[in-house]
Amino acid sequence: MRERGGGQNRAPMLRGRRSTGDGIEMFEKLYKWTISLANSRHSTWALAGIAFAESSIFPLPPDLILLPMSLAQPKKAWFYAAVCTAASVVGGAAGYAIGALLYDTLGQWIIHLYGYASKIDALRVFYAHWGWAFILVKGMTPIPYKLVTIVSGLLGYNFALFMVLSLVTRGARFFLLAAAMNRFGDVFRHWLEKHFAVFVVGLAAIIVLGFVLAAKLA
Repeated sequence: MRERGGGQNRAPMLRGRRSTGDGIEMFEKLYKWTISLANSRHSTWALAGIAFAESSIFPLPPDLILLPMSLAQPKKAWFYAAVCTAASVVGGAAGYAIGALLYDTLGQWIIHLYGYASKIDALRVFYAHWGWAFILVKGMTPIPYKLVTIVSGLLGYNFALFMVLSLVTRGARFFLLAAAMNRFGDVFRHWLEKHFAVFVVGLAAIIVLGFVLAAKLA
């Protein structure tokens, strides 16, 4: 990928790497798409949209686009983290509303999809004492954040406290990623050029792990 703006806009280059299977090729195409999107004029809106949707209905984490955008423009990593945090918290409010107002339709479908339907009663008891920990800890993990937001609305957790906790946990996650990219971006970029297949397989594994944990842990 060519540099723009005096070398400030940089992104990992795929140098002669070939996919070893259909799955790797799929993730390679996805990554190339995020790289091209990171350098487009719609990148900030796309990042905000994905972060918003991930907190309510979308299965993929915003890290998929936040990472290449932070590598492409390291000086804007903090701005991107702020956008991601704000959009994720607003999306969390939408997820809360789904749980509180639309559980019998959309909310119930999502809860069943991720295997939480049989755990609602246990979650209700747990939330009464440890709801704040549930939000803070799971907001930092690969577990889809929409489950946290929908369950919080379903169980009637204090909305103001929910928003504060969401701001803390989502901000910590995205700003830590931005700090890592800002500090070690060059190292990661060079590693990525040589080990792209390892990266996409690892990224896929993290996403799958999040869904597995969501189904098994409550």
